[in-house]
This record gives sequence, structure tokens and C-alpha cells, in this order.
Amino acid sequence: MKTNQSNQNIKCFLRVLLVVILCVSFNTINAQEQKEPKVGLVLSGGGAKGFAHIGVLKVIDSLDIKIDYIAGTSMGAIIGSLYASGYSGKQLEALFNKTDFNELINDEFTRATKPFYERENSYKYAVSLPFENFEINLPSALSRGQNVYNLLYQMMLHVNEVKDFNNLPIPFFCIATDIESGESLVMDEGSLAEAVTASGALPSLFQPVVIDDRILIDGGVTNNFPVELLREKGMDIIIGVDVQDALRDREHLKSADEILLQINNFRTIKAMKDKAPLTDVYIKPDITNFSVVSFSEGGDIIANGEEAARANIEDLKRIKKQQKFNPERPVVTPLDSLRITGLDFDGNKRYTRSYLRGKLKLRNDKKISYQNFKEGINSLIATNNFETFRYQLKKDSVGSYKLKGEIRETDATTFLKLGVHYDGLYKSAALANLTKKKLLFNNDIASLDVILGDNTRYNFDYFIDKGFYVSLGVKSRFNQFNRNISPTLIQDENSNLIQGLNRIDTELTDFTNQLYIQTIFRKDFSLRLGAEYKRLKLTSETLLEEEEDEEIVFENTNYYSVFGNLKFDSYDDPYFPKSGFFFNGDFHWYLNANGPNVNFDLFSIAKADLGYALSFTDKLALHLQTHGGFKIGDNSARALGFALGGYGHNFINNISSFYGYDYIALTGDSFVKAVFTFDYEFIKNNHIILAANYANIEDGIFETGEWLSSPDFSGYALGYSLETFLGPLEGKYTYSPETGNGYWFFNLGFWF
Repeated sequence: MKTNQSNQNIKCFLRVLLVVILCVSFNTINAQEQKEPKVGLVLSGGGAKGFAHIGVLKVIDSLDIKIDYIAGTSMGAIIGSLYASGYSGKQLEALFNKTDFNELINDEFTRATKPFYERENSYKYAVSLPFENFEINLPSALSRGQNVYNLLYQMMLHVNEVKDFNNLPIPFFCIATDIESGESLVMDEGSLAEAVTASGALPSLFQPVVIDDRILIDGGVTNNFPVELLREKGMDIIIGVDVQDALRDREHLKSADEILLQINNFRTIKAMKDKAPLTDVYIKPDITNFSVVSFSEGGDIIANGEEAARANIEDLKRIKKQQKFNPERPVVTPLDSLRITGLDFDGNKRYTRSYLRGKLKLRNDKKISYQNFKEGINSLIATNNFETFRYQLKKDSVGSYKLKGEIRETDATTFLKLGVHYDGLYKSAALANLTKKKLLFNNDIASLDVILGDNTRYNFDYFIDKGFYVSLGVKSRFNQFNRNISPTLIQDENSNLIQGLNRIDTELTDFTNQLYIQTIFRKDFSLRLGAEYKRLKLTSETLLEEEEDEEIVFENTNYYSVFGNLKFDSYDDPYFPKSGFFFNGDFHWYLNANGPNVNFDLFSIAKADLGYALSFTDKLALHLQTHGGFKIGDNSARALGFALGGYGHNFINNISSFYGYDYIALTGDSFVKAVFTFDYEFIKNNHIILAANYANIEDGIFETGEWLSSPDFSGYALGYSLETFLGPLEGKYTYSPETGNGYWFFNLGFWF
């Protein structure tokens, strides 16, 4: 009986054990069936062709596919990091569609970011090169990448505190290359914006990025498709998007850059043959007709990416069927304003804290728009005194930010700048400039222009820049030209010497020196006070002395004055403004003068220029200008009176342009003028100009009320202007109904 009982117990135990094993096995199998696969996304580099990644992301979003890890290189890193930080494919499409990539890539800073010194002087050089130890040095790249960093940092500010990229809304890493060792680096911690900027630092286009004393460039140099590293993160399924070029045949290898690009692609294309099979869904958009710089065709590239993803829609749907839950993506809104409560700088050795604060245009504990914040950053970079300005914004408990700036000062302090120009007054001219920064002090800049051609000239500027604090400047110039001008600029109209003459061939030379102090306030205002010495000489060979065969000297006088100048300038462009306001008010009080036949009495000259530009469309703009001036006191110094006529941007003293009349054709001790200019940019950098100007000018028009009467002089202009790297190439036909005369004005190059 006991034996039978024991056998029954054993059988019962075995049955229970079998049931337990079956249950465990069933639960294990069921659990395995219910476990969601980990889905990874790897995005290759490819410059502008990487816009196709956005099209793929839009399809992934439409299917509600959850991405568990993202890896990217170069443009794949930029787009992948933004997606990982919370932006959707549609948000990225909207962002990239409104971004000016020419400005972004070329580090084109708006004119408003430049200091007043640069606004006055930087627009006359076609070429600027570092010139150290009498050797011309080429820059390390076309762009410093500051605008790229500014944009990425703003877009990623909501994850600014995340230093471990595994803790982003979607874990992420990217690839960069150490240029010294050739090592491929996985960037998965630190500053996300800085890491991604390094991964996208395409050689020759962007300068290298220094992180932790390592010099980093584009990760595509060593690993353009890090699928194997993504698999090591435990991904079960990997979606790969490849926007690399394929090898081209001989029909497409006609130029040096195409051949060099083909050679550079050998390694990456060979590597892709081994890497593509490591993906589970391999998406290859058609980017045949696009290049790494086809940023203007971003919309078409995005569409091609979307089309390529939809060609793999069944594979993507199968991934979605294995996912139980829909991903929860946060709604990300870039910060549009902020309050800065503290500034801290590291790396500035030659430039003072006050200089940096002045350039940044930041006031403590004052709320500003993020756009103004970026303009302040670019104002610092636009000085060309710094290679980079990498910054971090640390948020405090009350929602304000402290700015921590890491500065790399540029090693180049000497620059050689060149330019050429032709116009109807100064004729042909070649410009060579030598600019030296930190000549005597850390914050100073010295610049010497030597202008050779039909009229030899020079300009010298020395400026100690203190930003918002009081700055000190010295200016010196020698200017000369020869022209048939109105004789009333030289002598009183009742003088027997000029009776019966309409024009006199005159040689004018001007030697002017200024010492001044300047302060900046309210962002775009500058106030300048100073003293001036001027030697002005006017001679002519048209009228000869009766007894000697010598030229007549109409004026050879030394003038001594003090002056004040108030300027506001927010034009977006000095030649073809589409937006902005301009004011320049100047007052000179002449205290003394000496020279032959000079009977000096005190006199003053006041003048003002006012301008406003607005755009009706992105192609049509209107530029409104008004000018006026008058002399107070002695009127014997006629050569310093006002003169209108001709077309130009670089007139000296009180000479001004006026359509419909030749240079210096209208003169007087007071004037008012209005100019209306329509600018139609029918193709980028190609302008059709239609202008009209009206003026009253003679002696004493503000005393007689003539300045309020209908204009005595008018002129109209129709012309074409082409923006070239040398400067504007312009031809204008002008006409005056009062005289019935027409004049053509031609010029080439930036004005100097």
C-alpha cells in the first residue's frame, strides 16, 4: 500500500511540475511576444542633401513610430539632435524653410551688429586677408560657424541643462573627428549645440571646433553612417537614411571640385556597402541633382526624402505594428525673450570686460528679445577680434539667466585689404589698406588707406573702442580732385574774376585732421565731439595771372574748428537699403582761419541728413531721404559752402549728389533737398533704380523763407545696378527739366 501511495505522490508531483513548467514557458513566450523592439534611427551626413532626413521624419511621425535612439553625423547630427530634443518633422520643415542659409553659413552678420566704426569703414574693401609678419595668410575656413551655433543653441535651450545625451527626450549621439589624431569620436555628453556644431564642421566651409582642447571637424571624415555603434546601444530594429553621393561617371567629372569630391567619396561609399546591410529599413532618397550646398532647394530635397520614406511604407508599418504605445512628444517652443542678470567671461586676455559688455549691448537685469540677444553676440564676433564665442545660459530660480562666455581671441591682428573703384569725379582708383589691431592698446584699431589712381588720396583712422564708455579717435585724410565746377563755390557771384563764367576747371585739395571722443547710447546712436584742423586749397589754370604764367589760387586757407556729430544708423545695407532709419547731424564752429587774403570772422555750419527705407515686397523697396544745411555768420569762406550735383557716396565737406546736374553745379550757403528712390531687385543682386530729387539752394534761403517754397531744381534718374564682389556696378541716366540736359553716371566698386 505504501509503495502504491508513493508512486501516486510522485505522479502527482510530476503533473504539478509539468503544469508549472508549461505555465512559465507560456508566460515567457507571451512576454517575449509582448516586448516592444527597440527602434534606432541613423542619419548620414550630406550637407544640404540632409534636408531629406526631414521628409523621412515627417513620415515616421505620421505613422506614430516611436524612436528609442538616434545617431547622426554632420547634417544628420544637426537634424537628428533637434528631433531628439523634441521637435517634430513638420516643425523642422517650418524652421528650415524660413532660415536664410547664405547668412547662416557665410557668417553674414547684419549691418546693425557692426560697431559704428565698422559701419563707416568696412564697406569699401573687396578683399580682406590676414597679413602677419609681411606674409598673407589664408583663413582656416570660409565661416566661423557662429551663426550656426547661435541658431542651434536657441533651438536647444529647453534641454540646456541636459549634459548626458542619453537623458534627452530621445537618447542621442553624434560623430566628430579629431583633426590631429584622425580619431572618430562619439559625442554623447556636454553641450548639445557645441557637439553638433563640431559634428557638422565641414572642412574648408566651417572652421574646426575646439572642445576640451581637442580640435574637431566633420564626423563624416571618419564615420558618416554610425549604424554599428547604434546597434551596440541595444537596438533591435534600425532605420537608416543615407544621403551620401554615389560615384559619378566621366560625364559628370568635368571640374576640379567635382573630381576632388569624387576622391573624397571613395571611402564613404565603400563603407556604405558594408553598413547598409546592418540596417533593417534602408532609405535612400534621390539626391542625384543636388549638392552639399543646395540649400536654396531645401523644399525639393525634403519632398524627395518624404517620397523615399513612403517607398518603404510597408516596412515602416510593420515596425509600428510591433509597438503597443504611441510616442508622447513634447510641444517645443523656442524661447523668444530672456532676462540676463549676470555676465561672466573666460578666455579674454587682450580685451577688457567693459569692451565685451559694450559690444554685447547687454544691460544687467533687463528683459530683451532673443533676436536682440543674438545680435549682441554677433556684434562681438563682427569685430573680427574673436575666432569664436561659445556661451552657456544658466537659468536661476526666478527664471532669469546668467551668461557664461568662452572666448577664443583671434591670433591675427594685421590685415591687408584691397579694393578698386571708378566714378565720374575721382576717376579710376586702386585701394590698398593696412589695418592693425592692438597697435598701442588692447581695444584699439589703426587703419591706413592708400588710394592710387587719377587722384591720389589717403585716409588714416585710429580708434580706441570702449563700447558704451567714452572712446577716443583720430582721423586724418588727404583728398583731391579736378573738376569743372560752379564758380560761385569759389568767389562771390559779383566778383569781376568770374563774370561770364558758368564753369571753372578747378583743382581742389583737402587735408583734414580730427581728434574726437565718442560714446554709444541707446544701441544705435553715437555722439562724437572733437576738434578739427583743415587746410583747403582751390586753384585753377583756366584763368592765369596777367603778368606770370601761373595758376590762380582761389583758396589756400587753414581752418580751425570744434564740432559735434550725432548719428543713428540702422540701415540694413548702405547702398541698397530695404529697411532701417538714418540720421546724421553735424555742427562745426569755426574759431579761426589763416592764409593769404583771409579776413576771418566767426562762422558755423550746421547740416543734417535723414533717411528711411521700407519694403513693399521682398523685391520692391522705397528709400526716402531729406537733407538740409545752413551757414551762420561770415560768408567769405565760400569753399566750405554747400554744393549739389552728380552722383556719389564719398563726397567730402559739404558737397552732395543731385540727379540731373553735373558735379558741383549748384551752390549756396544753405540748402534743402529731398530724394525718392524706388529699388526693384528683379533678380538677386540685380537692381532697377528709379529716382527723383528736388532742392532749393542759394544764399540765405532760411532767412528769406525760400526753403519752404516750391523747389527751384529737380532731377530724375533711371538706372541699373549689379552687386558684385568688387562692389556695385552702376549706370544711371539723369535728366533735369529746368535745363533740358541729361547726364550719364557710371561707377564700379565700393566707394572710397
